[in-house]
Amino acid sequence: MYAMKYMNKQHCIERDEVRNVFRELEILQEIEHVFLVNLWYSFQDEEDMFMVVDLLLGGDLRYHLQQNVQFSEDTVRLYICEMALALDYLRSQHIIHRDVKPDNILLDEQGHAHLTDFNIATIIKDGERATALAGTKPYMAPEIFQSFVSGGSGYSFEVDWWSVGVLAYELLRGWSNYTLRGHSTPGAEKQHDFYESSEARPSVPPESKPWFALS
Repeated sequence: MYAMKYMNKQHCIERDEVRNVFRELEILQEIEHVFLVNLWYSFQDEEDMFMVVDLLLGGDLRYHLQQNVQFSEDTVRLYICEMALALDYLRSQHIIHRDVKPDNILLDEQGHAHLTDFNIATIIKDGERATALAGTKPYMAPEIFQSFVSGGSGYSFEVDWWSVGVLAYELLRGWSNYTLRGHSTPGAEKQHDFYESSEARPSVPPESKPWFALS
């Protein structure tokens, strides 16, 4: 069984998403991995574009967090290892995902994690660095903001690993380590727009702290 993702062409044009849709399709046609949501077929009619992908019935990690699921350390370790394997594969294909977060990680019926949504992913060649401001703010690495705000040297695959660190912290603690302060415009966003939430559930177990460089 498969799942079908469809996008209305006119809506994509109105939202200026055509480029992202074609980039996602281009990437998905070239990759396949056990811990990704893989593309099997794509087609279109006059109104819509369709992507036939893996069917995963376990929901996304955001849903489980919202249901107050308390993930064990062993479960979190499993998810992080599976995401690490997925990211290692993407790096071998010169792909930066740029949007690793609970919403984009789906579980299958056996409880394994699969990374999805390549809408803002990018391909970089050897020696190149990305510069665009892209991602979901609480999961974005500082290099992405620095590159956009101060014209830094850009960023590469390591930004996805930052997002995995934030993800691991959130799964263990039940709350994101970073929350965006206010609603600043992109040109005004800087690293200090983030602060550590003090209203979270109990902190990460002491034995888990060596995992992180976020405290």
